[in-house]
Amino acid sequence: MKIPHTDIDVFPLCLGGNVFGWTADEAQSFAVLDAYAEAGGNFVDTADAYSSWVPGHVGGESEGVIGRWMASRRNRGQMIVATKVSRLKGLEGLAAATIRRGAEDSLRRLGVERIDLYYAHADDPNTPLEETLGAFDALIKEGKVRAIAASNYSAPRLAEALAVSARNGLARYVALQPHYNLVERAGYEAELGPLCAREQIACFPYFALAKGFLTGKYRPGTTVDSPRSAGASAYLDETGLRVLAALDEVSAKHETTVAAVALAWLKAQPTVVAPIASARTPAQLAELLPMATLGLSAGELDRLSAASAAPAKA
Repeated sequence: MKIPHTDIDVFPLCLGGNVFGWTADEAQSFAVLDAYAEAGGNFVDTADAYSSWVPGHVGGESEGVIGRWMASRRNRGQMIVATKVSRLKGLEGLAAATIRRGAEDSLRRLGVERIDLYYAHADDPNTPLEETLGAFDALIKEGKVRAIAASNYSAPRLAEALAVSARNGLARYVALQPHYNLVERAGYEAELGPLCAREQIACFPYFALAKGFLTGKYRPGTTVDSPRSAGASAYLDETGLRVLAALDEVSAKHETTVAAVALAWLKAQPTVVAPIASARTPAQLAELLPMATLGLSAGELDRLSAASAAPAKA
């Protein structure tokens, strides 16, 4: 499916690169990337800040893994690569000089001449939007970036950024990466979703599986060995259990995985072009891939939506 306002055509599942060089070493990462590409996948998401939170890491590890994989497989022409700037220590914010240096560093680590989709990883209220968008616009005109996008922006700030682009004739954000999934809906659906619909902004939700909760592995009384287990287990409340029951029901009917159903629900939502999900192993990836061809009925979508809706206040 094409990202609106661009000629960029992407696979229905965007492969998250946050685990590459972190919980998946290079060999494991290559195996996941190989399996994704073999399934027809072409869209990989990373950031310069991945995996700077690991002791001894400086950031850019994920970009380096992806770059070496594309070089070894000679498939750069088949892949759409998204990366981000503004959250790496020492390169925080969205000043023009920061964006320029961040882009050059990412291009080098990825081993590419152009970044397909370049995100502002987080809003920077201390830098004028004119400066930020002007810097992105210059990179596009130089052929170093194909299109730009925003991550973690509020609806008012995204609307303001779009207005600045229109008023000044600058490149506009064509996509948004928000926190959005079957158990985290209000933050996106209240204001950002309607704005993206009006402005034809593609939505690429991160934490599409709620830190792993929507894989169905987290159940009362179970323990999962994962760095994200605490975050995922936090969803084991009344709503979460109701969602799991609905996912179990729909996945059984389709003879597919709980994760695939959760991702298919997300893909079916207005403005969502491709959810982002990561996998540490080809086996984990295999649980996600069926979403690319899984069609849920209107009744099934309604069943899942109703299960995840906030209970009405008395």
